[in-house]
Amino acid sequence: MSRIASAAVETPAAAPDAPAPDRTPGLLARYRKLVFLAWFLTLDLIMFGAFVRLTDSGLGCPDWPGCYGHFSPLGAGEHIRAALEAMPYGPVSAFKAWIEMIHRYAGAFLGLMIIAIALCAWRLRRLPGRSPALAGCVLVMVCVQGAFGAWTVTHRLMPLVVTTHLVLGMGLLALMTWLAAREKAHAPVPADPGAGRAWMILALAVLFLQVALGGWVSTNYAALACMDFPTCHGAWLPPMDFREGYALLRGLGQLSSGELISQDALTAIHWTHRNFAFLVIALLGALGWRWRRTPGLAGPARLLLALLALQLLTGLTTIFFQWPLLIAVIHNGGAAGLVLVGVTLLWRLSRAGKPAIPGRETHEPPRDRKSLEAPRMPI
Repeated sequence: MSRIASAAVETPAAAPDAPAPDRTPGLLARYRKLVFLAWFLTLDLIMFGAFVRLTDSGLGCPDWPGCYGHFSPLGAGEHIRAALEAMPYGPVSAFKAWIEMIHRYAGAFLGLMIIAIALCAWRLRRLPGRSPALAGCVLVMVCVQGAFGAWTVTHRLMPLVVTTHLVLGMGLLALMTWLAAREKAHAPVPADPGAGRAWMILALAVLFLQVALGGWVSTNYAALACMDFPTCHGAWLPPMDFREGYALLRGLGQLSSGELISQDALTAIHWTHRNFAFLVIALLGALGWRWRRTPGLAGPARLLLALLALQLLTGLTTIFFQWPLLIAVIHNGGAAGLVLVGVTLLWRLSRAGKPAIPGRETHEPPRDRKSLEAPRMPI
């Protein structure tokens, strides 16, 4: 007993005023991993959303958030079979139900990740240059995007709702790309090359307008309205009805009066998207070509040129081969890639003439070359 007591006396007690361990570096590391993973999942969801739309699976489960009131299509088998018997070529089947629900599961998982990102950003808010405002904007955007995902189903694939859902998805990708770009070290841009930031903002605005026009083509099933190129129905200006084609408040495949949408209206939708693409290619192509050798911009600029070539190729292939599914999904992914690269260029241009931020991933100055390195984005 005396030995135990003496050992206890000899063992020094922990100092009551010892500082708590600094957990900020670990929190920063987790935050950065979450940001890059959520950024990658956002890009994947846009691609998978195109697959949902192009396989006509948007109403595979015609209610929301479940499938005929069940968590998964497994519990809705009886309802799905009944719908399939009633309409063998309708929007409901087991395959389409699973496609739709997997997209919803992935979207819900992304939402949880963005909540975690916003919480981490709030905890890091006291560090220099660590405002949680952008993470908060991303959280608001994903909530709005989720609401439009629900309305896509409840409004029976109304073109305006589906197109808005697509554009908001691209907007979410843009915000996530900006969030991720802030965490990545890159070669500094020596100076803004001739009002480059203003030109990039204009190019992104034009690109988002083209995304909206492309979404309108897809949601109105107008991709095959013109089967020849460069003319349309053998004419440079075929018969078109822009008033019907761009009437916003109407259901899928019909006008507000309930009549079926005309071929001339579908032609107007297709022709507008096709010809506006040349303006996008000219503007983005000129910027990419100009910056292809600029320090800090060369990598994204060359990728921008490659993606423009891919978009032109897949767009033409869609016409000549009558909208093959894989090519159509790649075309949607190419548009997402252009948004991603454009936002990356805008971020780097916003840092033009400023020193790099080598210690972005830590709250202390880096001590060696290894600590300057950051996980690489694929740009």
